[in-house]
Amino acid sequence: MRSFVARICSSRRRTRTAGLLLLLCGLGAGPVLAAQVHALRLSTVAGSTRLEVALSEAVTDSLFTLDNPSRVVLDLKPASLDRQFRLPAAQGLVHQIRVGPRDGGGLRIVLEVDRQVVARRLPPSGGERRLLLELTAAEPVHVAPAPLASSAAAPAAIAAAAPVTVPVTAPAPPSRQLPAARDLVIAVDAGHGGEDPGATGRDGTHEKSVTLAVARVLAARINAERGMRAVLTRDGDYFVPLRERIHRARVAQADLFVSVHADAVRDPSVAGSSVYVLSARGATSEAAKWLADRENAADLVGGVSLDNKDNVLASVLLDLSQSAAMSSSMVAAEKVLIELNQVGEVRKARVQQAGFVVLKSPDIPSLLIETAYITNPDEERRLRDEKYQSRLADAILAGVLSYFHENPPPGTRLAALVAQQR
Repeated sequence: MRSFVARICSSRRRTRTAGLLLLLCGLGAGPVLAAQVHALRLSTVAGSTRLEVALSEAVTDSLFTLDNPSRVVLDLKPASLDRQFRLPAAQGLVHQIRVGPRDGGGLRIVLEVDRQVVARRLPPSGGERRLLLELTAAEPVHVAPAPLASSAAAPAAIAAAAPVTVPVTAPAPPSRQLPAARDLVIAVDAGHGGEDPGATGRDGTHEKSVTLAVARVLAARINAERGMRAVLTRDGDYFVPLRERIHRARVAQADLFVSVHADAVRDPSVAGSSVYVLSARGATSEAAKWLADRENAADLVGGVSLDNKDNVLASVLLDLSQSAAMSSSMVAAEKVLIELNQVGEVRKARVQQAGFVVLKSPDIPSLLIETAYITNPDEERRLRDEKYQSRLADAILAGVLSYFHENPPPGTRLAALVAQQR
């Protein structure tokens, strides 16, 4: 009986007995496979904003809101992100989207809105599995929370249901509301890529694949945090020059640059992680390069252009910016190293300094993380494991959060949140 049910449950065909099949899967064939979220699509129609969630399987969804700031939250279970998933650009009532995993195999989608809204589910259409939400501006109302509903329900039943009104509460007093502020931006850099595979383990694991996997998980974790946003310097298997990675972080106005790597050495017994920041020698050589090129550069250092400054003033400004960035880099790196020590062996107990090119941004605190030795057979095996990749990402995020909660950049939403908590 179990093998028969397992064959049925593994099938992607949908029939009128879908509900019975799902029940059989739950009773006799082990855990139900998580639905893949292929894409999120935002559109604006006649003043309302619609969110379309493209799914591979049926899920249970729960809809609710959080205030201060106003957010619409959609929980899906069981669900996970497709490897090709990318966040859409914000539009309409939605000014930011965050997606992150939840305990127990769920996925949370957070829509940050600029005012109180009413949301309702729309009947799906088309051949693919979809979940549709429509958001419209509304006055504050008090209603019961939206009930759980299955996206496997028949379209006619969904169409017949009354619109779901998202519960919202009266706005908090002005003194408790967050002021308009920017998100804290973390640039996540997956080392190597494309024709540059990086180091290769004994079993053929490429560093470029491991770093991209960890970087994607880390970015998803960051995007799930309130007041934070991740920017990936690459989100696929392609090559990005080292200085282009710095440039992409600076264009995004990143507050921190985190480069993910996997170390390699001839001795296969060497194991453990380490964290690097820019060395004084690397900073000096970079300063000389910036001072030599500043007349032709449109870049800014610490928000100040160098192209119209005399040599002495430009040198002083650059030195101040570099010193501040290097000091912040060291503090953040120490926090991350402490957290990595909870995941596995740390090869070097202190933060290391080197002249890596990706660490040479003169105005962005930057750190490079060697997650493990891919040339160590045991660590190579762990680096391929998704659970271990998640643990690494969680440790890096914990260190980053610890640093920024102690040093929140002025003008960010995180700074406002920290101020409220004190």
